[in-house]
Amino acid sequence: MRHVGTILGTAIAGMFVMSVWGAFAGAYGIGGGWFAGFAIISIMWYLNHYIGIHNNHGAWVDMALGIGVAGTMRDVFSSGIQVGIDALPTLAVVILGGLAGGYFAVQLEKVNSEG
Repeated sequence: MRHVGTILGTAIAGMFVMSVWGAFAGAYGIGGGWFAGFAIISIMWYLNHYIGIHNNHGAWVDMALGIGVAGTMRDVFSSGIQVGIDALPTLAVVILGGLAGGYFAVQLEKVNSEG
């Protein structure tokens, strides 16, 4: 059941980010974007992490992954599979960046634990 909560929590966060944030930024400029970012992310973080519908020990890294999946799949469902295929090179670079960041984080932890 925790995995269902994870999927629902990240999907809800993704839907709010993809539908509301751009509308606020378009209507009110950069201030609207900052407000929407603060309001959406803080409320969704509270719901997903503090109240506990988000599984912190599962396959999802954090809300950002769910938001990215929701945004990508929204465009795939609305514009067709070609959008998803066109996104694959960007996805590959993001995965490489995540792997590099994880590797260097482990190396930094090793250095910090020795000193």
